[in-house]
Amino acid sequence: FIYIQCFPKMLVLKLLIKATLRQLQPGHEKSRHGWSAPTGYMENSVSYSAIEDVQLLSWENAPKYCLQLTIPGGTVLLQAANSYLRDQWFHSLQWKKKIYKYKKVLSNPSRWEVVLKEIRTLVDMALTSPLQDDSINQAPLEIVSKLLSENTNLTTQEHENIIVAIAPLLENNHPPPDLCEFFCKHCRERPRSMVVIEVFTPVVQRILKHNMDFGKCPRLRLFTQEYILALNELNAGMEVVKKFIQSMHGPTGHCPHPRVLPNLVAVCLAAIYSCYEEFINSRDNSPSLKEIRNGCQQPCDRKPTLPLRLLHPSPDLVSQEATLSEARLKSVVVASSEIHVEVEPASTAKPALTASAGDDNEPNLIDCLMVSPACSTMSIELGPQADRTLGCYVEILKLLSDYDDWRPSLASLLQPIPFPKEELKYVIQRFAEDPRQEVHSCLLSVRAGKDGWFQLYSPGGVACDDDGELFASMVHILMGSCYKTKKFLLSLAENKLGPCMLLALRGNQTMVEILCLMLEYNIIDNNDTQLQIISTLESTGAGKRMYEQLCDRQRELKELQRKGGPTRLTLPSKSTDADLARLLSSGSFGNLENLSLAFTNVTSACAEHLIKLPSLKQLNLWSTQFGDAGLRLLSEHLTMLQVLNLCETPVTDAGLLALSSMKSLCSLNMNSTKLSADTYEDLKAKLPNLKEVDVRYTEAW
Repeated sequence: FIYIQCFPKMLVLKLLIKATLRQLQPGHEKSRHGWSAPTGYMENSVSYSAIEDVQLLSWENAPKYCLQLTIPGGTVLLQAANSYLRDQWFHSLQWKKKIYKYKKVLSNPSRWEVVLKEIRTLVDMALTSPLQDDSINQAPLEIVSKLLSENTNLTTQEHENIIVAIAPLLENNHPPPDLCEFFCKHCRERPRSMVVIEVFTPVVQRILKHNMDFGKCPRLRLFTQEYILALNELNAGMEVVKKFIQSMHGPTGHCPHPRVLPNLVAVCLAAIYSCYEEFINSRDNSPSLKEIRNGCQQPCDRKPTLPLRLLHPSPDLVSQEATLSEARLKSVVVASSEIHVEVEPASTAKPALTASAGDDNEPNLIDCLMVSPACSTMSIELGPQADRTLGCYVEILKLLSDYDDWRPSLASLLQPIPFPKEELKYVIQRFAEDPRQEVHSCLLSVRAGKDGWFQLYSPGGVACDDDGELFASMVHILMGSCYKTKKFLLSLAENKLGPCMLLALRGNQTMVEILCLMLEYNIIDNNDTQLQIISTLESTGAGKRMYEQLCDRQRELKELQRKGGPTRLTLPSKSTDADLARLLSSGSFGNLENLSLAFTNVTSACAEHLIKLPSLKQLNLWSTQFGDAGLRLLSEHLTMLQVLNLCETPVTDAGLLALSSMKSLCSLNMNSTKLSADTYEDLKAKLPNLKEVDVRYTEAW
């Protein structure tokens, strides 16, 4: 028997074929029992490399549909059932025989001019072969790929000559992994080479149009990334990239290639991740993409992993102060440029304080880029190359969001990827402006417990840097289209009432309407909260007009307001002194006993308004900029204050000493302030009713 690779199916067939075992020449006579030469089934296979020649039988009275194989020591006849199968065998054997020849020739190159000539001949053979199969083009590419991987000292000109020589085969075939690595190297070293434009462009276009899974061939994605970065290095590079994206979309209103968008998004996200890879690896000690490609180092070579947690404290400290006070741990704050994260040793980390964004404890990209609401900035200092890469691929995402037909799918693809701030803000704005439900519904979270763009860009959210303008536009489109329902209002009241009131306090028309609808639909049950909403509405002209119209329809609201102001009030995070002044001047707050300004931007200037609250007993100033000047003013007027939280404020001994006149103080939190031991002893002596005090992380601790 003989092994024959039969095209086009590319199945290696094990055929039992009758064949002569001795050399047979034209003119041999036929005996009355058959051929004079022995016939039967071959006992041993014939290797392709042993075949010296393959011919079709052409003499008179030759057996039908036979091939003649010349091997050392004789000739073998193969008989097929028909002429089509015989021709398939013939061309398959010819092809395989030549492939073995080129593998041998190119495995030990001597002169590269000869090698280049052989490569061109190999490519021509593949292009002119009558066989129709992917392997006809893939086999030469794999030979060249192996040749390049074993010879890394080639000159740039030799690189380009080889790329140009194999270019015809790449028009209808993906390059093998080793060849992709070679192409990536060329893009990095010679981005302005004409080879990049003339040869690589159709290859990348084919990858984006036909690739089904980058997970199975990650080097195709890496090659596409390097190609786009090479385009960006040209003169007016981003314009070149933009034209390339336009060519991938096509001139019509709808892109005819359904795989282009998901492939482009996969390339962009992988490239953006690579920009932060060094920062992430320096935090969680995980293997890099390069290590994964090359085989990650042994676990024993790695440093122990430090759990990373993010700071997401609750603004309402008064109700949670005791619990958080006992749970607070000493942490080491690690700063990289302007981003701040906490790294805790495994021995001191407690599950109760860990805010994991995923199902496991290992931080991902989103974890590392999310920071405390108290931080005013959240940028990471990137190297020049990473910064250029990030800028390029962010611009591509912006370009993708400008195509109407791509926007629904793009919103769905990016929905679970809440990159912070500037990376996606333009793209999110495009989604927020799109009236189609399948687009703007993606602004909401994917599932419970996972923040979406709607949550991240709300005032006080980790990605909000525009005082809530983008959040307001999101709410406007959601309310104005298909989400004007009681369910959506309930969700806002439960999770985003603070941001809504803050924006309404600043005159945002959409938020004023939201608060009026909450009152009209009886969304809010708590009387104090209703009174705070009413005060917020009356603080602006538009809100006051809408509230008066609402009162004309509902007399109960008037009765509620006549009963007096709220007893509890929590100002939304990121509120300013002006916001507090505007709110307190809008209504009656004579009954206010509990005020929380935690995690707002108020300063000592707000003390002038606080001293006008005669019933105030509990004041929360945690993580504000309230200082000594404001503390001295409070001590002169709010003598009935019982609970005061100054945790993480810039107060010093100069202001804290003034508290000695507030004899009603029962609970005082001075955690993480500049309190000295002497001042603490003095306060204890002069405040007889003081029962609860927190002086951790101070000199008095």
